[in-house]
Amino acid sequence: MSGSKPDIMWSPHHADRYVICDSELGLYRIGPVGSGETKAGALPLSEETAATLLAINSDTPYMKCVAWYPKHEPECLLAVGQANGRVVLTSLGQSHNSKCKELMGKEFVPKHARQCNTLAWNPVDSNWLAAGLDKHRADFSVLIWDISSKFTPEASVATEKIRLSSGDTDSGLVVTKPLYELGQNDACLSLCWLPRDQKLLLAGMHRNLAIFDLRNTSQKTFVNTKAIQGVTVDPHFPDRVASFFEGQVAIWDLRKFEKPVLTLTEQPKPLTKVAWCPTRMGLLATLTRDSNIIRLYDMQHTPTPIGDETEPTIIERSVQPSNSLIGSFAWHPTSQNRMVVVSAANRTMTDFTVFERISLAWSSTTSLMWACGRHLYECAEEVGGEGTVEKDIATKMRQRAQSRYGHDTVQVWKNHLLAGGDDPQLKSLWYTLFYILYYKLDMEQKQQGNKQPLVYSGIKNIVKSSSGTTENRRCWSGSDRQTDVPRFHSEERSLALRLCGWINRGPDINVEPFLRSLEGEGEWERAAAVALFNLDIRRAIQILNKGASAERGDLNLNVVAMALSGYTDEKSSLWREMCSSLRLQLKNPYLCVMFAFLTSEPGTYDGVLYESSVAVTDRVAFACMFLNDAQLPRYMEKLTSEMKDVGNLEGILLTGLTKDGVDLMESYVDRTGDVQTASFCMLKGSPGEVVKDPRVQCWIENYRNLLDAWRFWHKRAEFDIHRSKLDPSSKPLAQVFVSCNFCGKSISYSCSAMPHQGRGFSQYGVSGSPTKSKVTSCPGCRKPLPRCALCLMNMGTPVSNCPGTGKSDEKVDLTRENKLAQFNNWFTWCHNCRHGGHAGHILSWFRDHTECPVSACTCKCMQLDTTGNLVFLSGSQSD
Repeated sequence: MSGSKPDIMWSPHHADRYVICDSELGLYRIGPVGSGETKAGALPLSEETAATLLAINSDTPYMKCVAWYPKHEPECLLAVGQANGRVVLTSLGQSHNSKCKELMGKEFVPKHARQCNTLAWNPVDSNWLAAGLDKHRADFSVLIWDISSKFTPEASVATEKIRLSSGDTDSGLVVTKPLYELGQNDACLSLCWLPRDQKLLLAGMHRNLAIFDLRNTSQKTFVNTKAIQGVTVDPHFPDRVASFFEGQVAIWDLRKFEKPVLTLTEQPKPLTKVAWCPTRMGLLATLTRDSNIIRLYDMQHTPTPIGDETEPTIIERSVQPSNSLIGSFAWHPTSQNRMVVVSAANRTMTDFTVFERISLAWSSTTSLMWACGRHLYECAEEVGGEGTVEKDIATKMRQRAQSRYGHDTVQVWKNHLLAGGDDPQLKSLWYTLFYILYYKLDMEQKQQGNKQPLVYSGIKNIVKSSSGTTENRRCWSGSDRQTDVPRFHSEERSLALRLCGWINRGPDINVEPFLRSLEGEGEWERAAAVALFNLDIRRAIQILNKGASAERGDLNLNVVAMALSGYTDEKSSLWREMCSSLRLQLKNPYLCVMFAFLTSEPGTYDGVLYESSVAVTDRVAFACMFLNDAQLPRYMEKLTSEMKDVGNLEGILLTGLTKDGVDLMESYVDRTGDVQTASFCMLKGSPGEVVKDPRVQCWIENYRNLLDAWRFWHKRAEFDIHRSKLDPSSKPLAQVFVSCNFCGKSISYSCSAMPHQGRGFSQYGVSGSPTKSKVTSCPGCRKPLPRCALCLMNMGTPVSNCPGTGKSDEKVDLTRENKLAQFNNWFTWCHNCRHGGHAGHILSWFRDHTECPVSACTCKCMQLDTTGNLVFLSGSQSD
């Protein structure tokens, strides 16, 4: 790079080697001071590191730009662009394999000599080398060479004669036919390949930034700008590109390439280099001419722009590696925030690290981290006593969202398994919702005049409406004592037992299926207690014996079974006395309540009803069987109040999906922050009014925001679909419609108010054959609609499928089955020339043409964006 300031490049293969590009190429190896890697004459770079000169290459004069071959073999192959436009392959003598020898000295010569400004190797197809040249009126400025090519056309005979006269007989060393030629009659000042696709090349041309697609070289996407120098892609964000001009840096988003998302104003002096940090997200370094400082722009926490006028915020600071003027710099490819700087005057080098500010970062995935110096620290959660990490609720919700938690609308009870299956409250909640939905159909058929089935109101309200309660007395089954035990029965109490899961659908009370399911889950004590509550003491003993003999069973269950077999109802018996005094020593709560039940007087079962370790469903079912109409509502009220105070989800069984249920869920959310469960619960079986509660809407919106924060876009969309099915009022209305330029009213939504015959209506569709009526003028002001550029008929909307009534300014749900029009009849127009017509006609026209169908208009409408090109290609292939 004769006559210019030096540049520095790190090796893509070795983290300890770099090249200084000046009038010659110098390869250096960096290492710790005093180590075996650094020789006695090493150049000190810092207090800890020094650089050793490994090789010098002076065989390529008039260097203007250099690019290092990206693959490992050959490892030190360089491409050098010269002032005459030639690109020469050279090496620093570190690789002597056959491939390197084959490529060494190979030249790529353009048709017309002019300066080569930039070079870029394709990172995927490493045989492709892009070169950017100055402008020539009869030649291209972007040439893509294939370094494996040996083709030399006849037009280069003169060049070959010169080489043959010097004794070089290998015609493959000079290549004059590029693989691609781009950018005719323009100049190219910078190049870079886009990492998303090996066939996309971003070029800084004379007056614009252009994206060339090698799959279709006749088309390019471009934007007019002066910032065309130093184009470089953020390695951590492939859609973000930086370029500069004079003292300004432009940050581009390739997804919205119309204008820069951010413009950074530098000092009055022009810029010489910009570079993204390869080890740090969103850190951009810039250097100005004749400066001893490097400016850093931190865009790591930059939000994605929402509107066209929104600019992201950045954190700006400066670093000063040394007091001398800086010629160039280069980030280290692997070391954190490390760079090497070369001075402009005496070519001295400095190795230094940009230290981070000590700042905390709490991600949406609940990771707490902070940077200090070169190190990144992560805050680990405290490990519990059993060696397991207690997860935050946000972590749990994120994992549940990935497993489609809450989306099962048929077997609702399975959602507790998706949540991990280790939370008894969630298990009780989802089983309760399952039974509510299971018995919903029966209740709707019986209560045809009631909009809200009784099952929604919860057991507390169900037992309040109980009427016709009967008391019957049953004897113990399997006991020598035939004492009658009073039990209560009504239709409402039977429904409560079904919601508790004790009995299945049917007229008879049959608890046996429930007992078998408990045995299958290994809940022997609970199954024995339920059997005992149903006055089947022999079945309870059988369950305990089976549990003792099961794998990993408790042998003490045999002792409990033996104690049960000696049951007697005599108040003064030794059995009752011992059971009353020793039952509290039992560790399992179900064994404890079994003996509490056997030793209690009829109607006084506080030892069972207020045992907090027993599941709420079992206590409620027990109360429905053994408490009379006076005791039962009082107990339900008290238990409901306790559940609401602590936010216990088992209380949903009592409150149902009512306002009390929302109050209980509010306590649960305040205690845990689990808006995910709250949202799905209220959507699952809500009759409608509960969903409109502001608290429920707040939980739903917070959960949607969480999914967005986690970038679960598809999960959020699935949740919205799930929500719209369960709550039709949440279905979004149409947000885009065609309005009249004169009166501003919607054209489609008012069509039902218009007669089918009369002014502005035609009985002929776009094909000319009789079809349904169409609106061809504005229904509000009767101004004619625009004409199709091809059929010259007024564009319009068929009115036969419009809603029966409606006002012109009302929004209509366009997602209904009967849409307003087929796609071929839709309005479509070019955003550039404003010409258009029926969608079907426009697509048909551009299958065979490239220019606008309007006379004297040369706009190539369909080729203005990538989407249009895809439609055009697929259409042409289909023909």
